[in-house]
Amino acid sequence: MQGLSIMNGYQNGVAKFISFSIWAKSMGVRTLTVWALSTENVRNRSRIELSTLYGLYMKAAKDPKLLALLVKNRARVRFIGDMQLIPSTLRKALTDLEERTRTYKDLTINLLIGYGGRDDLVYAASRGASSEDDFSRKIRTASIPNVDLIIRTSGERRLSGFLPWQTDYSEIYFSRKFWPDFQRRDLKRAVDSYTARERRFGK
Repeated sequence: MQGLSIMNGYQNGVAKFISFSIWAKSMGVRTLTVWALSTENVRNRSRIELSTLYGLYMKAAKDPKLLALLVKNRARVRFIGDMQLIPSTLRKALTDLEERTRTYKDLTINLLIGYGGRDDLVYAASRGASSEDDFSRKIRTASIPNVDLIIRTSGERRLSGFLPWQTDYSEIYFSRKFWPDFQRRDLKRAVDSYTARERRFGK
């Protein structure tokens, strides 16, 4: 029963993300970055939970309906992180999905998998990064632009290491709603809140 309840929770979360991506695109968003699996998750979650999660990601990556939806919305999917942390069969399925959507430019969906904020900085340092420009080029997430808006659901009020290099001047919107309950109107409130703010960028 535990595996089934975990699977249902993750399925609801994935389904919500697909809807969320389409809503965001309709509101003018062109780049969307979501944390799918952290390095801490890989180290600390149970084998049952990880196996369930990997199975769900495999199912989604091979779902023809999901691919058709991405094609319809001309959405490119990219998986960013230490991909060696996940099983090779799943890694191949995700890489195949990336390849099938790589030419689309209307929306870019970055899914962080096997990713940790501190790990990203350590990775850049291990590659000899010694200046701001070096770090910008050598982090795993180098292709992800600076983040304008972070939406944090479930009443949490922390970033938990989400893209530390790209979020120094991000605006943050907190919602008490749990992710599966987040609706289009909630996204609209978040976007409206963002557009009403005066961004200073340290000035």
